[in-house]
Amino acid sequence: MNSTTFFDTVRGSLIVSVQAPDGHPLRDTRTMAFLAKAAEAGGSTAIRCGGYGGLADIEAIAAAVSLPVIGLTKEGETGVYITPSVASAVAVAKAGATVVAIDATSRPRQDRSTFADQVHAVHEAGALAMADIATAEEAVAAHEAGADLISTTLAGYTEHRAKSDGPDLELIKEIRSRLGDQVFLIGEGRFHSPGHVRLGRQAGADAIIVGTAITDVAWITNEFAVAAHD
Repeated sequence: MNSTTFFDTVRGSLIVSVQAPDGHPLRDTRTMAFLAKAAEAGGSTAIRCGGYGGLADIEAIAAAVSLPVIGLTKEGETGVYITPSVASAVAVAKAGATVVAIDATSRPRQDRSTFADQVHAVHEAGALAMADIATAEEAVAAHEAGADLISTTLAGYTEHRAKSDGPDLELIKEIRSRLGDQVFLIGEGRFHSPGHVRLGRQAGADAIIVGTAITDVAWITNEFAVAAHD
C-alpha cells in the first residue's frame, strides 16, 4: 500500500491501538487479534499493534483483519524503546505492517542509528515510516528525514515536553502551523473520549489513534468503578 492509498483510507477517521503490556490480563496474542477484529467491526480504519507482543502480535493481527496495520516493537522500558533500531524496523515491516511506527525523538537509539537510517530501511522493505514524536521540533526534523506521517504519540512522555491533561491539542496545532499540509498528522496520546477525538480533529489532526480507552478493559472498568464510589 502506498502512502496516498493509506492516507485516503484513514483520513478523517479513528485508528485503534491494540496493545497490552507484560503482566496485563489481556497479554495474549490471540486475544489481541480478537480485539483487533472487534475494532474493525466498530469502524476502525487501521490497527496500531505490536508493542511488547512484538512481531507475533503484528503477524496475527495482520492475518485477522482486512485493515492496514501500523506495527511496532517495544524493547525495554526507558529511553528509545519503540522500534529502537534498524533491525527492529525491518522486522516489523516483514511481519506484515503497512506502516512502521518509530520513536523519532531526539534521544539516541539503541543501535546508534539515526531516524533517517530507519526510514530508509523501512522504505527499502516496502513499508511506510511513521514518526512517533514528543515536540514540534521533532516533527519538523522527522519530516525532513523522510517520515511519511507523524504522530504525537510521545507528547508528555519525554523530558522535552510537559504532560498535558488529556490529549496535547496545542502540539497538534503547532505542528500543523509549522508544517501545514506537508505532513499527514495523527493525534495520539490520552484521547479518552469521543469528545477528545473531535477536539483532535478540530485542532488539525488528519486522524486520531485511541488505545487505552477502547481496548484496555482494566482501565475502562476502573473508570466506571471509581465513578460508582463518587
